[in-house]
Amino acid sequence: MSADLPEPTAPAAPSDFIRDIVAGHVAEGRYPQIVTRFPPEPNGYLHIGHAKSICLNVGIAHENNGRCNLRFDDTNPAKEDVEYVDSITTDVRWLISGWAEACLGFEPRGTESTADINYYAGPAAPGADSEPFFASNYFEALYACAEELIRRGKAYVCDLTPAETETYRGTPDTPGKNSPFRDRSVEENLDLFRRMRAGEFPDAARSLRAKIDMASPNIWLRDPLLYRIRHVAHHQTGSKWCIYPLYDFAHCLSDYFEGITHSICTLEFEVHRPLYDWILENIGLSRPLPRQYEFAKLHLGYTVVSKRKLLKLVTEKIVAGWDDPRMPTLSGLRRRGIPAAALRRFVIGLGVTKYDSLTDLAVFEHAVRDELNASSERRLAVLKPIKLVLTNIAEGEVIPCTATNTPQAEVPATRTVNLAREVFIDADDFAEVPPPKYFRLKPGGEVRLKYACIIKFEELVKNPDGTIAEIRCTADLTTRTGQPNADRKVKGTIHWVSASESIPAEVRLYDRLFTKADPDEGGDFLQNVNPQSLETVTARLEPGLADTPVGTVYQFERLGYFTPDARDHTATKPVFNRTITLKDAWAPRG
Repeated sequence: MSADLPEPTAPAAPSDFIRDIVAGHVAEGRYPQIVTRFPPEPNGYLHIGHAKSICLNVGIAHENNGRCNLRFDDTNPAKEDVEYVDSITTDVRWLISGWAEACLGFEPRGTESTADINYYAGPAAPGADSEPFFASNYFEALYACAEELIRRGKAYVCDLTPAETETYRGTPDTPGKNSPFRDRSVEENLDLFRRMRAGEFPDAARSLRAKIDMASPNIWLRDPLLYRIRHVAHHQTGSKWCIYPLYDFAHCLSDYFEGITHSICTLEFEVHRPLYDWILENIGLSRPLPRQYEFAKLHLGYTVVSKRKLLKLVTEKIVAGWDDPRMPTLSGLRRRGIPAAALRRFVIGLGVTKYDSLTDLAVFEHAVRDELNASSERRLAVLKPIKLVLTNIAEGEVIPCTATNTPQAEVPATRTVNLAREVFIDADDFAEVPPPKYFRLKPGGEVRLKYACIIKFEELVKNPDGTIAEIRCTADLTTRTGQPNADRKVKGTIHWVSASESIPAEVRLYDRLFTKADPDEGGDFLQNVNPQSLETVTARLEPGLADTPVGTVYQFERLGYFTPDARDHTATKPVFNRTITLKDAWAPRG
């Protein structure tokens, strides 16, 4: 990419109610350092909604010379996998690259777990010798906290089955009722809990529950489960454990162990906050406690971000995997060519609120186009090629033309493209029977070949089946740059590539995955999948595009932004993905 390109402007410093809270705490010196966290569960790939949370948590730490820990909530090994751990780590590093790496907290490798409930794992700087935090790092400390709750009479071992537990829980409108095992003695509960850990009981035979209030109007305070039995190997701890803490228990304590000051969650966790506080306040912890704050998650039109629904798209092979460029996953967006800076600009620009709303997909696309327009070099490509013969140029003759790489730069960089007797133009740029106000090539008409010269239609040659074999034109070479008639005007300008020098390439034209802004409209999101979300064409490209490094995005002039596919592109078999069109020309189909 040319060094002459201007640097994209950074988004304005954001302001929102959470940042106002943090600013107040900084002003009063409440904490020695602001520490936030991003705690994904490794049971799927990160999506665009997570980008908002990452940028909020990392951004607040970055703005206050603080730290943001990447911590995996790996307390449910039945649904988790190291594949997700690796993908999430890669995605987070990619999203904040060049912006806020210095504040991302990582744990030194080799840190040992401890039963000390005041355990704190200090981070190292990100690098090859560090890795993210894991809730599983704290399994021993979490277990010690659970025993402390039992000793204080705040937790008990319950023998109800999962179905019975749900029945006893009641409904939002009716109170629950106490478990018959709620009044076990401290000694009996400690004995049973230790036997649970030792593997004496089968899955779901017993659980550890908090003793709070079965009549609470907040259903999450009705003696919630803290531990369950699961004889499942863990991707981090192997077979060491057969009991695992639930999210609400592990999350708040992990925040405490890491010295988190502001635990920032999405709105669905607002009703969990009283339980978050109850657990921390009833164990007898010595250091200042973290506090939870909630904000509205990102809802984007024509998009689903439910992990369950994304997994269904993958397992039912509606898409080609978690990183399919039609997916809203960060790996899919990256493979499609969406710059991390554009994604950051988009989610930061949305702001942070306490109410849910649907964001128009066009807002995201506008942010992407703005970023790519400033950062992408220009190239010529023809997606649906038809041959055009310039009859007054001799066989083998080559006419060099100067093309602009960076028209957005103060001093644009240029390259040479060679005009020859035979070129390819796009089928969409010729009409045998043109509609009104058609300014591209047509019988009897003239257009300019961009960076070259004006051409005039002569003859249409067809194949026996009626399809176009070639279009014959004459070239007015006096209209080239620097020639006497260079300023002669025609209404249409079209793009082209040399037939002999251009290379064939597979180009994948991705579109919106759903036909409706709300994919759940009608009850089944799969019924609203766009059957035309992917079109594959054999295009012709400038020869230099064969060696394009993965991650580079070019503007194919008049067509949109394109990037080599991270999985399939090679120099001998180029494969490009369309990142986005030049303008929003999309409309629902069918």
